[in-house]
Amino acid sequence: MLRTTSPQAALPPEEQPRERLLRHGPGVLTDAELLAVLLRTGTPGCNALELGRALLTRFGGLRGLFAAPRHELRKIPGLGDVKTGQLQAILELARREIGETLQRDDVMDHPEAVRRYCATTLAHREVECCLALYLDTRNRLIAGEMLSEGTLAQATLYPRELVRAALRHHAAAVILAHNHPSGNPDPSQADEQLTRHVRSALLLVDVRLLDHLIVAGRQITSMAERGLV
Repeated sequence: MLRTTSPQAALPPEEQPRERLLRHGPGVLTDAELLAVLLRTGTPGCNALELGRALLTRFGGLRGLFAAPRHELRKIPGLGDVKTGQLQAILELARREIGETLQRDDVMDHPEAVRRYCATTLAHREVECCLALYLDTRNRLIAGEMLSEGTLAQATLYPRELVRAALRHHAAAVILAHNHPSGNPDPSQADEQLTRHVRSALLLVDVRLLDHLIVAGRQITSMAERGLV
């Protein structure tokens, strides 16, 4: 249960999150305080600040919170459809902001942004899904597109479908990503085999495969860094 006994009014007015935000700006607020500003209200016996702290503890931090599926968020007392929607809207805005960076600059100069983009798209998925990032000749993002969605353990990706999509987007390079709902970030033999097949298929149309990322909760593995691409 996410319930405590200290009321929001117990904080001096100048120390309440919204007032601190207005006085000092968002940079001085903790993660829990920023969540409190967003949530605005808590539940009986659990104010917005305490609810923010409890959510961070429950989901292991901001990434876990924003990656949580909607039905898990809806189990939390005080998180109705409106607040759950607000949290999901923040995640989508963050994903789009990262996408703007990748559209403007060479993705190879922003490897962490690529990882965040893939994580915000895939980390919350409960079944295995494949995502492709299509890049132009300057390695800038043209589009991110979900290719397939499968079972808990497997999603089916056909290299010819990826090649067709790369040609449709006039891509010069591709970054592939998929999630492991099991939480294991290590590439399987099937992942390695698929990567080889995809790389070979793309080379036939003069498109490079730059990386294949595996998203497993908070962990992300780059197969390129492991010499597997």
